[in-house]
Amino acid sequence: MRAMVTGAAGFIGSRLSARLLDEGYEVVGVDAFTPYYDPAIKRRNVADLLDHDGFELIEANLLGEGWQQALDDVELVFHHAAQPGVRASWADGFEEYAQNNVVATQRLLEAVRERRSEGGLRRFVYASSSSVYGDAMTYPTPETALPAPYSPYGVTKLAGEHLCGVYARNWGIPTVSLRYFTVYGGGQRPDMAVHRMIDAALGGPPFPLFGDGSQQRDFTHVDDIVAANMAAVEAELAPGELLNVAGGTEASVRELLEAVCKVVGAEIPVERQGTQPGDVARTGADASRAVTLLQWAPKVSLVHGLSQHAHWVRTHAPS
Repeated sequence: MRAMVTGAAGFIGSRLSARLLDEGYEVVGVDAFTPYYDPAIKRRNVADLLDHDGFELIEANLLGEGWQQALDDVELVFHHAAQPGVRASWADGFEEYAQNNVVATQRLLEAVRERRSEGGLRRFVYASSSSVYGDAMTYPTPETALPAPYSPYGVTKLAGEHLCGVYARNWGIPTVSLRYFTVYGGGQRPDMAVHRMIDAALGGPPFPLFGDGSQQRDFTHVDDIVAANMAAVEAELAPGELLNVAGGTEASVRELLEAVCKVVGAEIPVERQGTQPGDVARTGADASRAVTLLQWAPKVSLVHGLSQHAHWVRTHAPS
């Protein structure tokens, strides 16, 4: 079986690609190596994948050409390519988010629709985000909660969900949108909180603490995210399904700082900064539908996940 993973050189995409290869799939990865963070990190992410006979890398932007023909014999599509991050999505930055998160998703769905008659597509998995909820009215938040994004980034991820729904309803494309809650683990983007905390504890720059540190997040290890993607392949799902995928461990930023200190065995220097626009007070998922429909459950505890993450940072630090 052949699968396409967009954003295959990214944090989650590269881990998912490796898992698919381990399971015997052929994988075609598509990545544009955009400079949101150092593309050299993404090159390292795919280095081991390129040594595998079952992996093909197409360096292309979904907004351009040169990737569509690879869909002809693909049965699974995992769409992880996106412009990430809340803080850069304001002002002039929004156009890049709209192009890479909305237009690119529509182009991928359209290419899938055009080629569906040439072969069976079993599943189209869209990597969505808890950002679609904004400051939710209820916690834990179910999928039935009204989406109310608090950032332009969240708006673009919600638009991608709606596109998946439109193509599911009109064309029967077997889409499922997985709403990820605060993903962490070895290989995480260097601008993300857990990586920055560990790096600061190991002698890197101080951790930028935005606001008072009371913000709460539902942390999900990348291995559990990959497992949910794999489970979505086999599950009986209605086209256009929406599912929360979360680790089930809420912690405040201050609590996370304390946990990382214990895991690393060192203090974390902190640089206090103001509250950031788009930064919600809390995320917390009701993931019971994913447990039921995917036969999936998170397995990696926060302490164990942080230990793994710290080990990864130590062993992958530049020499």
